[in-house]
Amino acid sequence: MDWLTDHKIPIGDGAAAMFDWLQVNAAFFFDWLSDSMEALIDAILWVFQTPHPLIVVAAFVALTWVLQRSWQTCVLVTLGFLFILNQGYWEETTESLTLVLSACVVCMAVGVPIGIAAAHRPKLYAWMRPVLDLMQTLPTFVYLIPAIVFFGIGMVPGLIATVIFVLPAPIRLTHLGISSTPRPLLEAAEAFGATRQQTLWKVELPSAVPQIMAGLNQTIMLSLSMVVIAALVGADGLGVPVVRALNQVNTALGFESGFIIVVVAIMLDRMLRVRER
Repeated sequence: MDWLTDHKIPIGDGAAAMFDWLQVNAAFFFDWLSDSMEALIDAILWVFQTPHPLIVVAAFVALTWVLQRSWQTCVLVTLGFLFILNQGYWEETTESLTLVLSACVVCMAVGVPIGIAAAHRPKLYAWMRPVLDLMQTLPTFVYLIPAIVFFGIGMVPGLIATVIFVLPAPIRLTHLGISSTPRPLLEAAEAFGATRQQTLWKVELPSAVPQIMAGLNQTIMLSLSMVVIAALVGADGLGVPVVRALNQVNTALGFESGFIIVVVAIMLDRMLRVRER
């Protein structure tokens, strides 16, 4: 087998050469992207941490009522936040929510238009499918290496790694929603003389809302699953005490912080769960 291993395909060397070239020739783009992401993170973090925690909790409960119209869900969200305050993890929770919300803003802003374009162009989606599969199956720790190379240590590389891992979800579900628009609706819009833009905004997007909301839900859940991994590159949040507990073999701290992550995930899932209306 030596003859086979002696002629190794230079995948790793090629990737390293590509990253070196980008680091030299696209430094201005990565600097701009880093500044933009950092400004977005700082703005969201200011919104969460400047008011009194109970005001933020009340805002989340009000949003839950608007989205779900269920007092049981509102009570669940209230109890979840009160439990977080009781355990003393408010600052870490707001930092993780900032990372999650920033990832949602970027992923939905990029993923929904790409999903719409892919639904209208089957050949484009056929080309994109293996790329999306690679983005979802490649170990998430691999994304941290170029993120550190291009953006250093902090919240920004954690956000970039999270976006790369999460982005396929809104693209796939938006594509599913648009391409699943009932044919009679499209024929009716065409019969009434609707343009492609009118068909998109008045027929396809309203029909795809459940799938797009499901994509948002998946984006939030997958982003939350990245908080611990993002902590390895210096991102603040609930992943920091988990990593600290792992390094110290601190069972109490590990279960405490891990349970807080579970509570946050349950609250966000119940807030944004798509209901049949």
